Amino acid sequence: MALAGHTEHVLNAVGSPSAASRLTASWRRSMVKHGLDPAQHSTPRRLEMTQVSERREELGAFLEAAIPKIDQLFQMVGNTGCCVLLTDCNGVVLDQRSKSADADTFERWGLWAGADWSEQSEGTNGIGTCLAEARHVTIHRDEHFLTRNTAMSCMDSPIFGPDGELIGALDVSSCRADQTEAYARLIGNVVAQTAKQIETDAFRMAFPKARIISAPDARGDGAVLLAVDQDDLVIGATRAARRLYDLGQGGAIAPMPASDILGRDNDA
Repeated sequence: MALAGHTEHVLNAVGSPSAASRLTASWRRSMVKHGLDPAQHSTPRRLEMTQVSERREELGAFLEAAIPKIDQLFQMVGNTGCCVLLTDCNGVVLDQRSKSADADTFERWGLWAGADWSEQSEGTNGIGTCLAEARHVTIHRDEHFLTRNTAMSCMDSPIFGPDGELIGALDVSSCRADQTEAYARLIGNVVAQTAKQIETDAFRMAFPKARIISAPDARGDGAVLLAVDQDDLVIGATRAARRLYDLGQGGAIAPMPASDILGRDNDA
């Protein structure tokens, strides 16, 4: 689709009362809520590296759990014209991996440490929309809101911290013009699995002295893990466990007997 054609397509979709999809809803947020123009050409806002370092320090042990998995993911996709990004919950890139041959392209596109890829700043995109909707997304080429971003494909999964709160997004973005949507979906599955592994490792690190109980992941939306102390009280739960056992979405959990939770007849 030509660049001018993409801009017109987005404007028509946003203005059509009959257009009802998650993608169109994100385009509407981008234009109506955030006041963005699909034809704007400015590159993503980029924070100073001192600010990036401060944000990395705030995440502390979580990054210790995430970095080995980011490295493994990059080993899998780096030779296919992809970069790997880790952002905070605001969409700011905190860590980045790319091959040297692709680095100039990714930096020019703003897929680099310090860049702000929130939906508020960049409209519909893998990172920003993943965080806005707290779900796994693939934004393939002209599904992006901004016309200047339509050369890339972005596969993203949210990452929830040990307290169940949204902590960031894991992104794989491709600069390959020949990457198909089907291949993007395939990479997206790997991204989702890696995000779950990061959540699991971070959760175990957050409760080093607790016994970790794992339950079946019926919904497939993350590891169902409970942290149980020496008194057999549940003191922590992953996002998926909180949903399954109705423990609230995030924050501290009031300690309760593990038997009270595991004995529930829950069909969720």
